[in-house]
This record gives sequence, structure tokens and C-alpha cells, in this order.
Amino acid sequence: MFYVLCSMNCPNDNEKLEKILFHDVEADFCHKCLGIWFDKDELRLAKDDKDKNLNWQDVDLWRDKKRFKITNSKRFCPVCRVSLCEVGYDSSKVKVDFCKMCEGVWLNRGEFKQIINYLKNKSDYEILHHYTKNFVSELWEVFSGPEKFRSELEDFLTLLKLLNYKFIARHPYISMLIDDMPK
Repeated sequence: MFYVLCSMNCPNDNEKLEKILFHDVEADFCHKCLGIWFDKDELRLAKDDKDKNLNWQDVDLWRDKKRFKITNSKRFCPVCRVSLCEVGYDSSKVKVDFCKMCEGVWLNRGEFKQIINYLKNKSDYEILHHYTKNFVSELWEVFSGPEKFRSELEDFLTLLKLLNYKFIARHPYISMLIDDMPK
């Protein structure tokens, strides 16, 4: 079986996409519109490299299937050349273009930053308000995936570290009590 490698074109303006190293991920970039194409799982890897404290937050476009809205996009996948789907990213206002065939994601200029900011705000809230649920969920993922064991364990340990920092920052009197305990 032979595969023909052809150049990929931008879903926005049909310009040739260039390979770039974006947060330790080889992604495809349009120099004209500044959009970025991520192959399957590359968006998660770029997010994890951008902010290690967000690695426990999964990039899951389909998390709440009751709430997401999917529409056909006017763009075409640079890999498969099929119509992309526009999907609302979690409960944020960001809309990303997703390919159902190869599971690649197209982000327009600035959308990666919007996703990171959204995840930072969500992380702060989730750690303090839904700690038990997130603790159990991350512990379960250590054994069940979807990522490899080591990656899921790192996510779990990050969550524990963040809880410690944020809990102590929110409740400094507890920190003072612990510091005043006899050793």
C-alpha cells in the first residue's frame, strides 16, 4: 500500500500550512490568518506543555453531550478534505473546528489562548468547589485511562498539589494552625 503525502492547505484561506513547533508539539500553521491545525491529541499535548498545572484538565470536546452544539463548518479538513464540524468548547464561548474522520482540531487566531484562560478559571473553581468529585475522577483515570498510566498519575498528583496550594491560600488560618502544631 502506498500513501501520497501532499501539502496541507489552510481551512480559512487555502494557503499552504507550514510545520511549526508550538509548545513542544509539531503543529501546522497558516502564516496568513495565524490559525493552527492540531492532529489528534496534539491540542492536549500543547495545553499540557503551556501550563503543567492544567494537565489534569482534559481537552474533551464531547464531555457534556447534552449541552454541546455541533454545526457544519464552512471549512474543510486539511488532512481528510471533508467538511469540518464546529463545536462549542465545553461551556466556554470558544468554537473550534473538528474533523470527525481524523479527529484533528483547527483553532483560529487567539483561540488557543482563550482555551487556556478558560481552563485556568475552570481549574480554580473546580479545585475549590468540586474537589471530591475531581479527586475521585482523576484517581479513577489513573487506572482506566484514557491516557497512559504515567500521564494519568501525573495529572492526579498535579491535582493534589494544586489543592494544597489553593486550599491553604483560601484558608490561611488552617495553615497557621498546622504551622503552630508541635513537631
